[in-house]
Amino acid sequence: PCLTFISIALSLFVTTDPQLQQFIEIESQKQRFQQLVHQMTEVCWEKCMDKPGPKLDSRTEVCFVNCVERFIDTSQFILNRLEQTQRSRGTFSETMTD
Repeated sequence: PCLTFISIALSLFVTTDPQLQQFIEIESQKQRFQQLVHQMTEVCWEKCMDKPGPKLDSRTEVCFVNCVERFIDTSQFILNRLEQTQRSRGTFSETMTD
């Protein structure tokens, strides 16, 4: 009950203050980017890192480069596909929620 009231009040405040709305959008974008980097790091580390050492060997370095490139390609493909699907439904929104 109290949380609902706070959520409604915050929503009203955010929608009436464009600067706050822009700030929240920018911070949300930063958070999404950080989550993506964290996920990419975790996936590529597990895939490419056999034994940590003081220096990366060339095979591991190539693996990391390929992994990051594939991760970015795949993420971009998924985003484009979602956008295309939403556009075909006529309900695409610039802000995505998790």
